[in-house]
Order: sequence, then structure tokens, then C-alpha cells
Amino acid sequence: MTTAPASSSRRNLLRFGLLGGAALATVGLTASLTGCSADAPAAGFSQLRDGDLPLLRRLIPVILDGAVPPPAPPDATAATLAGIDRAIAHLSPALATQVLQLFDLLTLPVTRGPLTGIWGDWTSASDEQVRAFLGRWEGSRLMLLRQGYSSLLQLTLMSWYSQPQAWAACGYPGPPTV
Repeated sequence: MTTAPASSSRRNLLRFGLLGGAALATVGLTASLTGCSADAPAAGFSQLRDGDLPLLRRLIPVILDGAVPPPAPPDATAATLAGIDRAIAHLSPALATQVLQLFDLLTLPVTRGPLTGIWGDWTSASDEQVRAFLGRWEGSRLMLLRQGYSSLLQLTLMSWYSQPQAWAACGYPGPPTV
């Protein structure tokens, strides 16, 4: 039995860890230099920043497509945004920082284009472009991108299904009354 595959695998893991760390450090440095990461929360939110809102307003309807029966409630996106904000507020500080760094990674033009394939603003991205981005991240060979996809999906779906307006559509009568 040879040890080449184990050392090769270990080498790949170290290389991936270094590249991922360098990418996050670059995003963090770029965000801090541009003032993106130091933004105060947007009006009406405790965690989400103005720069995060166009991204999330574009992602939410695509992620909820199929989860929300047509016609979608007009305030489904707003309710989900509020739920995402509450969810981030209840995360540990370290995890909340990572979620906001993910949003920075997806909103900064220098990283958004290469990582998502969306070279313009999020507001001008089509549903097909957003689905293609999500599909690439879901099936990526890179664990970091798959984890980013999973985080976006879980955060959005948990925030939607925590809303009372989502309960009737899935047959949930709501929490028991005491």
C-alpha cells in the first residue's frame, strides 16, 4: 500500500485551505478599505447593511420559487429579509461575521463576477443568471462554495418558513396555543 494518495490528499487540503484563507482575507481587506464591512445596519434592520439588500432581494424570490405557492404574497421577500436579519442577530458573533463576509464576497464587484458569473449589479441579474450561479455553487468541486450555497439556502428557507404566512401553504396550523 502506498502513501502517495494520502500525502497528495493532505497537500490538496492544505492548498485549498490556504487559497480559501487568502480569498477571505482579500475580501476582508477590500471590504475594510472600501468601508463595506464597517457599514452600519440599513434602516429598519439590526444586521443587514444597505449593500446586502440588493443581493438578498434578488436571491430570495429565486430560492423561494416553488416553496411559495403562486401567487406569492407581495411581502414574501420583505418578510424573509426581516427573518434573515433576525436569524443573523441570533447567531454567535463569529458566525454572524462569517455570514456578513459571505454577503461581502457576493456584493463586491471584484469578487462577484468571477465567483458568481454575474458581472453587473444584482438588481439587473435575471432569474436564469441567479439560478445558474446557485447551481454552480451547489455542484462546485470546492467545499467553500458548496458551504456558501448551503448557508444561503438554509438561511433563506428557515427565514421564510418561520413566517406565519408560510405556514398555511405547507399545511402547518401554527404553534399550539396554551
